[in-house]
Amino acid sequence: MITEQRIDDIVRSYNEEEGQVLKFSGTILLATEHQVPAAKSYGYANRSERIANTPHTRFGIASGCKIFTAIAICQLIEQGRLALDTRLSELELPLPQVHPEMTVRHLLTHTSGIPDYFDEAVMTDYESLWQTLPMYTIDGPGRFLPLFADQPMKFEPGAEFAYNNAGYIVLGLIVEQLSGRRFADYIQDEVFASCGMEDSGYFRMDRLPERTALGYVGEDDDWRTNIYSIPVLGGPDGGAYTTAHDLRKFWAALMEGRLLSPEMTAELLRPQVETDEEGLYYGYGVWMTQLDGEVFKYFVMGFDPGVCMLSSYYPALRAEAHVLANIDSGAGWIASDLDEQLRQAIG
Repeated sequence: MITEQRIDDIVRSYNEEEGQVLKFSGTILLATEHQVPAAKSYGYANRSERIANTPHTRFGIASGCKIFTAIAICQLIEQGRLALDTRLSELELPLPQVHPEMTVRHLLTHTSGIPDYFDEAVMTDYESLWQTLPMYTIDGPGRFLPLFADQPMKFEPGAEFAYNNAGYIVLGLIVEQLSGRRFADYIQDEVFASCGMEDSGYFRMDRLPERTALGYVGEDDDWRTNIYSIPVLGGPDGGAYTTAHDLRKFWAALMEGRLLSPEMTAELLRPQVETDEEGLYYGYGVWMTQLDGEVFKYFVMGFDPGVCMLSSYYPALRAEAHVLANIDSGAGWIASDLDEQLRQAIG
């Protein structure tokens, strides 16, 4: 059993390793089938006003919400409006060029080869994107197109796995086209509301609701908020806000078949492509690690300036671990420690 005291110990170890330069700021929640959830929060949601983070604080989750986009696409497939192997050339998308063999499945699994607006294999400074295209203009999927639409393909569709944000932007455009709704509205109605995630949403950074953590960039004694670092409104590739408790509701709804049919849920969670890291696979919008040929955990993760998070579901243990932070680091380190302890529980 991992108690609140054990969570404190993990965070203390992280802070000591970081040399107190960037102490953890965020919320950690662990829940298992036979354990009352253990939740602890650290640091401030608003440093200027000294408003503390709590288990009910809303945090940005960056790419952690790609799974919401994947679920939206799978819902449209179940409605018969799309297929996994639908070619993009068959859809009327506002793209100047589309590879004739590129399919929806390729986009979902990061195997499309589409040019990325932020290629994480060669780029590290996300903030630099907004020097030519102001972040305050990015308020919908179509606004991202000038960043990648005219660029050449990276590789032939299906040739390899390469994590790709632009591919999920295109998936969001498909959701808008087929549903006739703004992407954020579709996810609010068909995912968040269906799960009972009342504290979640795609909020504008210049109009954040109560109990929302500001993201912080820099060190503990030399910081600034991330308001000029990321798009003013999140979209299909990342940028929603949620809480640790709402993530519990999301995983429950997904695993209980309340978002998709059992068959489509299994397809979404099936290892579709192996990554460059041994034992690490990708499904549709979700990562998974395997041990001895079995899935040890499903997880989503997100990293942006002032944002880092991992939300994990361990099927064999019926356990969850949610680490949400409003700083640049810490979530991965802490999640790895929790993984090791839960791995020992499996034996």
